[in-house]
Amino acid sequence: MTESFGRTRDESRAHSRRASGVAPTGVADNGRVPKTPDDPDASASPPTPPAGTDASAPLEEVKPAPDRSVAPVKKRRSGRETTRPSVFWPMAGIVVPLIGTFARFKVHGRENLPKTGAYIIAPNHYSEIDPLVVGSMIWRRGRAPRFLAKESLFAVPVVGWFLTKSGQVPVSRSHGGRGAPIAQAQHIVDDGSVVIVYPEGTLTRDPDLWPMRGKTGAARLALNYGIPVIPLAHWGTQQIMARYSKKISLFPRKTITFSIGEPVDLDEFRGKPLTASVLAEATERIMQGVTRELEKLRGEKGPAERWDPAAHAQSETGRFEG
Repeated sequence: MTESFGRTRDESRAHSRRASGVAPTGVADNGRVPKTPDDPDASASPPTPPAGTDASAPLEEVKPAPDRSVAPVKKRRSGRETTRPSVFWPMAGIVVPLIGTFARFKVHGRENLPKTGAYIIAPNHYSEIDPLVVGSMIWRRGRAPRFLAKESLFAVPVVGWFLTKSGQVPVSRSHGGRGAPIAQAQHIVDDGSVVIVYPEGTLTRDPDLWPMRGKTGAARLALNYGIPVIPLAHWGTQQIMARYSKKISLFPRKTITFSIGEPVDLDEFRGKPLTASVLAEATERIMQGVTRELEKLRGEKGPAERWDPAAHAQSETGRFEG
């Protein structure tokens, strides 16, 4: 009776130790060495493993299921725009090698040209072949260029089809079309593409080919969509085709030099109402950035006062003599 009572008390004590997670000393009832508290299986009430799994394997931390309510952002690979098949290929396959036969490029500040993401490139403009030259350089950097192009070009057979399919943005120079490029450029921003906007709007009227007074298109796009503006200057294109000239000099081969600046600081204008004064100040900030890059290439300072066609009785669009 006493021995039976003693065993019952010992068994009760052992049961209490197992319930508290403390293994009894000595050998367990099943003859195995009891497990220490450091053993992952030593918990008094271990969770039951799923059927078909190894019960002796340590349990892994259960991680919450990923939230798929928001689509993951797709990362663009460097050079993807130029290596994947697109409508750009036929044109680039002709234009880029052709320009390479009569022009060599020398690029400074190429690290300032992001390989991914949406942004605006604001170049100087003094030759009618500037878009081909700048577009070729951008293509060689792995990006497919989009331009704000004159609306009339979209009505030209074949040319208009290519402009539309390649995502170029039509711009109407008639009054009332000022807001159209902003709305039509939305797909460029959504796709993380590059858009080239000539802030002067046309070839410079400055007699020495310095950037003249700018228009607000680049500033409007940048401030509406919160994307950076990268100033770009190039020099040497005028040796191939002078401003409004009908003659092209292909040989000997010319050198065109580019200078790509850091993004223009427009932070003080972001979030403000886009009044005429805000847009004018932001535009002048962009023109200053373009002029600085051109000063580096030409090795001289630009004029103290920016050329204003209105002050010289010049039309701001179309050809002019001067």
